[in-house]
Amino acid sequence: MHVYIGSRTTRERNARGDGISVFDYAPDTGALTLTQVVGGLLNPSYLLPHPSLPVLYTVHGDGHDVSTLRRDVRDGSLVPWRTQACEGRNPVHLALGPSGRYLMVSNHLTGTLAVLPVAADGALDAVAQTVRLDGQPGPHRKEQPFAKPHYNLVDPSGRYVVVPDKGLDRVFLFALDAHGVGAAPACAAVAREGAGPRHAVFHPSGGWLYVVNELDNTVAAYVLEDGALRPFQVLPTLPDTCTGNSRAAGIAMDAHGRRLYVSNRGDDSIAVFDVDPASGRLTPRQHAPTLGKTPRFFTLSPDGRFLFALNEDSDTLVRFRVDQQNGALAEDGYALRVGSPVCMVFAPSQG
Repeated sequence: MHVYIGSRTTRERNARGDGISVFDYAPDTGALTLTQVVGGLLNPSYLLPHPSLPVLYTVHGDGHDVSTLRRDVRDGSLVPWRTQACEGRNPVHLALGPSGRYLMVSNHLTGTLAVLPVAADGALDAVAQTVRLDGQPGPHRKEQPFAKPHYNLVDPSGRYVVVPDKGLDRVFLFALDAHGVGAAPACAAVAREGAGPRHAVFHPSGGWLYVVNELDNTVAAYVLEDGALRPFQVLPTLPDTCTGNSRAAGIAMDAHGRRLYVSNRGDDSIAVFDVDPASGRLTPRQHAPTLGKTPRFFTLSPDGRFLFALNEDSDTLVRFRVDQQNGALAEDGYALRVGSPVCMVFAPSQG
């Protein structure tokens, strides 16, 4: 397999990254071997390999664009190809619609979800639809002045896209079709004041949604039913020994829906939760230090044997082994130096 890591690159972000780093990945050992660095890119902060076409998409944090890079499926190498305006400021996340015919981009500082058609060769056409998120801003004077969509996640059925909004303390649910996003939300679940919904993950069954709230360091569980989200649990993501400032960031679930993982920036840890298979309720299991500063992003390997934490402010990628019985994390001494890493994705090789 191949691995792609996006890094912050600008002085404004106090960044030390070079762009997108390309690695060969050995699934049996979890080892990464650097093969290419694609420089000259503005803050390639979130990456998305197309599932069936040889292209990789990236948004440019603090910018106004999304780019397409050609991907060699044999050796994993990338070649910058095209850049398309996303008609918004600071695009922070991207996801393909269920038909694969369009790409959705969350414009964090414009309060919009942009929809860009995808051509047969994977190239992006100009924005065809812009959906504005509306509501009352939250109480945090600095972080919640207006709508701030931070993620867009398609549910397992392909019928909906979930958009957590950090500025409005809401989790929006929009209906999808083959061409784009519904003009009005099917549902806008209201989070606690000042929670700051950031990222989300579905249980494999599709019936439960888990949202990490950045500002109050919590994770909220919702039932998705009849086009609506109903909250049923909220838990802190921090250990009770954390008395300083921290912000929650990433969230992920194992392929079987048995464990949930959340990262904390400040406490610099990964919180591990057990998932009750009957009710979907969460029970804390572990808070594992990431052995670095500011784990903005982390991800599980495709086979679930490893978890990789990206420590943005200490320029490290740290590998953990995942206990296959209870989901607990154990650091195994493997780490790489990567400048200001903020996203890591896997893609299969061919040939």
